Amino acid sequence: MLQFTAQEMAAIKQKASRSTIEALIKNNEVVLNNDVLVPVDGRATWNLYYFCPEHGVRLTWDRNKPESHCCPVDGKEFTGEPYDGAWWRWLNGLNAKACYDLGLLWHLTDEPVYLEKVREILLAYATYYPDYEVHGGIPYNGPGKANAQTLCEANCHIDLARGYDFIKSALTPKEQEKIEVRLLREGADFLIEHRTDQLHNHEMKINATIGVIGLILDEQQYLDFALNTDYGIHYQLNHGAIGDGMWFEGSIHYHYYALQALQNFEKMACNTPYSVASNPNYLKMMKYPLQLVLNTGDFPRLNDCIAGQEKLTHAHLFEFAYKQHPCDEFASALASIYQNISRDNIDALLYGVDELPHAQPLKCQSTHCPEVGITIELDKARNNAMLLKHAPYGGEHDHYDRLGLILTRGGQEILPDLGTTGYGAELHYGYYKNTATHNTLVVNQQNQSPIDPTLLSYQQGDSFTLVDTLADWTQPEASVDSHTIVQWDSAAYKEVTFRRTMLWLGDLALELNVIGNPHQQQLDLTYHVRGKHKDHEWRVAIDNPLKGALARMKETHLVDAQRSFTQGYKIEGQADYHQHVITDGDVDVLTGYAPDNPATSDLAYTLIRSKQSELKTVVLHDLSELQSAELKAVSWDDCNVWFTIESHGEAQRWRYCFSTCEVTLL
Repeated sequence: MLQFTAQEMAAIKQKASRSTIEALIKNNEVVLNNDVLVPVDGRATWNLYYFCPEHGVRLTWDRNKPESHCCPVDGKEFTGEPYDGAWWRWLNGLNAKACYDLGLLWHLTDEPVYLEKVREILLAYATYYPDYEVHGGIPYNGPGKANAQTLCEANCHIDLARGYDFIKSALTPKEQEKIEVRLLREGADFLIEHRTDQLHNHEMKINATIGVIGLILDEQQYLDFALNTDYGIHYQLNHGAIGDGMWFEGSIHYHYYALQALQNFEKMACNTPYSVASNPNYLKMMKYPLQLVLNTGDFPRLNDCIAGQEKLTHAHLFEFAYKQHPCDEFASALASIYQNISRDNIDALLYGVDELPHAQPLKCQSTHCPEVGITIELDKARNNAMLLKHAPYGGEHDHYDRLGLILTRGGQEILPDLGTTGYGAELHYGYYKNTATHNTLVVNQQNQSPIDPTLLSYQQGDSFTLVDTLADWTQPEASVDSHTIVQWDSAAYKEVTFRRTMLWLGDLALELNVIGNPHQQQLDLTYHVRGKHKDHEWRVAIDNPLKGALARMKETHLVDAQRSFTQGYKIEGQADYHQHVITDGDVDVLTGYAPDNPATSDLAYTLIRSKQSELKTVVLHDLSELQSAELKAVSWDDCNVWFTIESHGEAQRWRYCFSTCEVTLL
């Protein structure tokens, strides 16, 4: 066995608690309590089809109902494709996971039932795998055999391979040959054939699986391919980590998803010449996102992050990382993970130190990295925070929301980023992934074409922070070394410029927006708030005029020709929240409701609409409990804006010069 020496496994067995063993048994009871079921052909498709199209939540998977799939919200039954194929993909995942878990259980308990179950699963897949039909059709992805995408092949094969490593010594030479030739080699060769020449978390997963199989089979060509070729592991690390160590795709979920793959390889390779720990971007990637925990206690749901994936639950990464590379950051990450749960888990047992040091859980902090393009500002005294996204374009898993804004008050999201849902659900491409469902500029209700924003200025004063950013569509479209599908409208954003300057004052966040619109397209400065609109009486109810993602908006109201207005919101569990808006020309104000995430409740949308050739707005977000702030005396010239903020009985007069990026409290 390569994963652990005999001495290491003896120590693990000695430390294993009854509760850990029982958890392993419980987590695999579907496989343990039923006859082994392996598809005889390539009928499995994609697990992300297994979502309710209306609510965007995962369907309830039932081992005894391969042709009946129910929504947990309202019990509605779904039948046929794509749900049946997704049911089989889920089963393949359970089988693969069981090979690893039950193989480990056999070592921990010496119970032959676990060995026999793994043996039966592996031999069944080895029987059918070479004859599985190659099939696919999943957006952005190569094909699969047991499943419908190359990524899923890699995810299953790494667990099948590690399970085989656990029980290899108990198999006959004939059984070993069958599994190694018809399953592991077949799988590795298929993955080599279909690994794509691109930077991507998928390729990290694929490389890691090929590398693990290479270690188990002592196959040098597999190891060389996985580690050292273009788009191999080191190439991905060297080119895919940007700035202080953020994975280029810009999703914290996929950042750690790529690292999960890398660690699955490293856990077997760490004491061999094939270890990747010497690559400096490995530790940078492990550490950097820990700076991005918000005062909600979670990561922001930037880009493709399915609801729930924003939670810091990565014991499987940080137990191993802390033992190999002990540091304060990893100790704090583990302290955060174990605030409310026991450390009695498999990852701590297999890879953790005997006793963790005392460490403080991670806390939200102000952080600014120009290359990564994420700025977070925290007001500790009031527990308010702002995140401004000015990140470079990240490809497939990015959202089209340059200069997007998140605001929290008292540790609660007010202006959230929604993330997304399962990619097979209509709400993913139809709603969550669109520009229109983010707190940013939308043109013609179309998706922003890819652009790398410019950070014009970042300043910190005694009582403020200023971040000045520009998205300039007069420049060439951004691109990445990663496959993409055009889901944007370049013509809509042609020659548009969007300059968003944020002035952070702790209990107030003020934004200055200057939008160049030479072709007089429909501009919508969009805000969605986790609350309810106040004061509808000054608006007229209308039919929803929007197309695209917000065509599903309901309770739409409009007031036209506004230059100064205040929009209030009722916030559950908090004081009301107000946006004070002054523009330099007439704008229309459209309000309505559209889905939150999950789509079982709604957000309150406010759109500031204009077709003028240049739109200038000042928006004051009052995050205070007293809600006493007012915005007054706004004036513009070609280079400057002056504005007065009254708050807590005091008035402050400010000037910002756009040409010199100079902010002055007059």
